[in-house]
Amino acid sequence: MIIVIFGGGGFIGAAIADRLLAEGHSLRIFERPRVQPYRNFAATETVDWIAGDISSTHDVNDAICGVDAVLHLVSTTLPKSSNDDPIFDVQSNIVGSLHILNAMVHYGVKNLVFISSGGTVYGNPLYLPVDEKHATNPVVSYGVTKLAIEKYLQVYESLHGIKAITLRVSNPYGERQRIETAQGAIGVFLHSAIRGIPVEIWGNGSVTRDYIHVNDVAKAFSHALKYTGAQRVFNVSSGVGISLNEVMERIEHVLGKPVERHYMPGRPFDVPINVLCNQLARRDLEWAPVISMEEGISLTADWMKSELAASVG
Repeated sequence: MIIVIFGGGGFIGAAIADRLLAEGHSLRIFERPRVQPYRNFAATETVDWIAGDISSTHDVNDAICGVDAVLHLVSTTLPKSSNDDPIFDVQSNIVGSLHILNAMVHYGVKNLVFISSGGTVYGNPLYLPVDEKHATNPVVSYGVTKLAIEKYLQVYESLHGIKAITLRVSNPYGERQRIETAQGAIGVFLHSAIRGIPVEIWGNGSVTRDYIHVNDVAKAFSHALKYTGAQRVFNVSSGVGISLNEVMERIEHVLGKPVERHYMPGRPFDVPINVLCNQLARRDLEWAPVISMEEGISLTADWMKSELAASVG
């Protein structure tokens, strides 16, 4: 299959790309200008790395022409900052997504997998674990935008027959996560711990999330591409809630040393607890997470130590 991955050079996109290449697919990776390939690809791997802007009809059309499927991973905002400029959030994400959908209609491409946000589209949980039937009441613009794109996918399926699978991913972590954006507690905490810097924790450490390793996320995308059933929205998660304090305990165990913690005032946009039910994905996608948090933290720590060594070497 020839697959275009919008955002295929990022943290999650790279993991998905590596898995799909290992499965023998040909890839077209669409990234922003000046974003360099995340690794050197082997001569046996078919990768066309292209630069462009999803707000450009021309760029998006060129990317989609001739492909069999589309993976949409692009987001220009972060949950913690999206409320600062919701107009930009809407303009850059919803309009870009519509460019992708219109290009798919134009070229007759029917298969799309979209990454949504299990951590933000539901808002404050009414019950736990949160399943796909839970009410969607986002408290940040990021979640509103993701949900709006999900609704447009439904519209385009009804109007044009596009089969769009939405994966509501919980809290991904793992190798290649960008520390400079402070996105992802495990990556940020681990980076500080390895460097011997006190870890800053917002609140008292009781905030609880559902963390999933990026390679398990990549496997879910691979399964979604093959899925032929009637479901359209799946939670992709570990199904287990872990508090920030428990994350720190696991990091200390993996590193084999205590880590100093500094507790900061809590943030108003942090939902106290969010745990997703993954039973639908287990049953219909025939997918299940296999990487434990201890193994995932160990893999991430090894990668991070290698990157830190290379940066000073």
